[in-house]
Amino acid sequence: MFSTFFRFAPFRPRGQGLPLALVLLACSAAAWAQPSAAHPAARIAVIYPDIGEPYRSIFAQIVGGIEAKAGGKVLPVAIRAETDVGALNESLRREGVKVAIALGKQGMKAASMLDRSVGVVVGGVLAAQPEAQRDMLVNILTPAPAQLFSRLKEVMPAARRVFVVYDPRQSAWLMRLAKEAARARGMELEALEAQDLRSAMRAYQEIFAKADPRRDALWLPQDSTTVEESAVMPLILKESWARSVAVFSSSFGHVKRGALFSMYPDNAELGRSLAVSALGMLAGAETAGMTPLGEAQLAINLRTAKHLGVDAARAQGVDMTYPER
Repeated sequence: MFSTFFRFAPFRPRGQGLPLALVLLACSAAAWAQPSAAHPAARIAVIYPDIGEPYRSIFAQIVGGIEAKAGGKVLPVAIRAETDVGALNESLRREGVKVAIALGKQGMKAASMLDRSVGVVVGGVLAAQPEAQRDMLVNILTPAPAQLFSRLKEVMPAARRVFVVYDPRQSAWLMRLAKEAARARGMELEALEAQDLRSAMRAYQEIFAKADPRRDALWLPQDSTTVEESAVMPLILKESWARSVAVFSSSFGHVKRGALFSMYPDNAELGRSLAVSALGMLAGAETAGMTPLGEAQLAINLRTAKHLGVDAARAQGVDMTYPER
């Protein structure tokens, strides 16, 4: 059950770090029942959780991007798990909020219970909330296949086929985008379904048995069934190294472990993208659906690139390298 713990609270800088203000205070009904004088014309609320580092700084960067794009229309709202959504609804109504940007799972959960007159844009999540009882435009923290495949062609111009193992319950929507993106870049996407660990392991063994390292690569989506960290990832990394098959990933941590490259969010850019969606919603644009990241940053493993005979210098705009130089 949510209680009345929330506050309209813009981010403020702390020391030399990123601008922070995820400080949530217990407020009485009288403290927030009237419209905020600081935000007389606020139309877009940004609902974000009171949470510790490193997520505090990440949300601060996202909110900074939202504010940079949407300006004075933004009303930041910090919440806790016990925040009373009924009270929040009433305060947003009094503030004239028409669209809410919800950040993280906690923000998405609260936003899913907002009044249906308020449009909802979600960001900073790995998956949509299947039990949500309302329409939401959800921006998933997974790089767009088009970006990943373009990066693959940069470092491996001869790439013609991309293998992927996925759970259709999690990633069917993403595979539809991936097939179109591969075709547009002159590549074939060979997608194998797996709904449990055993079938995923078999699929990877099948892929490595037939993959041609000169033209094939393996993509690891953000899929908890098929890209399991303790059993599946060691197998993938061992076989890819032994057979010199390139592996690229949608998860940032995998590049440290040996994937050729991965892509990850530019938090400020994500904020600007969320603001564009919210402003579009105010203007009558779409109100539901899922979309992957727009612009994302690139991390590349130089040791893996050297082992594969890949010229990492072909990649344009590398943001991070491993091992760190």
